Amino acid sequence: MRKMFAFLAFAVFLSPLNAETIQERAVTCFACHGEHGQSETENIPSLGGQQAPYALIQLFMFREKLRTFEPMNDMTKAFTDDDLRVFSDFIATLPKPAAPADAGDPARMARAQLLATQNRCNSCHKPDFSGGDNVPRIANQREDYLAKTMRELKDNSRHGYDGTMAEVLQPITADQIADLAYYIARVR
Repeated sequence: MRKMFAFLAFAVFLSPLNAETIQERAVTCFACHGEHGQSETENIPSLGGQQAPYALIQLFMFREKLRTFEPMNDMTKAFTDDDLRVFSDFIATLPKPAAPADAGDPARMARAQLLATQNRCNSCHKPDFSGGDNVPRIANQREDYLAKTMRELKDNSRHGYDGTMAEVLQPITADQIADLAYYIARVR
């Protein structure tokens, strides 16, 4: 984690203070979230394919420290409302994560698909898990990040902007969270 903070600080130092384009300003984002918003870093989400309204809410929550993760809180603390909109609109233009080549274990995929259906995950996140408006795209997100996020929402160490996910996840076991993350990361 310290290496990530050091790298982020270095990236901020090297980034132009008065970068004129969003592409120039987003270079710092890509240091952690990966080239074109495709994360290759454990527990760091891919940004690609996220809806602008969802990204806007998350950036606002980081800026206001309603969602705490020090690097993001530091990155967004000086953002104006216009900056939040520009960044969220830019995030929405990034390519969505591709499904991994590994289609997954058929039995585990079927078990998790049934669990997702029983818990109506597709009601808010859509049947293809592409999300919409203020609901995140979770299809093909990093498996480790999905599992971490579901655990944090369940135990209330990460607060959403409403309590829906905490409520939905209460009856879900740790093994079921692992299966859901496995499935959603590989959904086609």
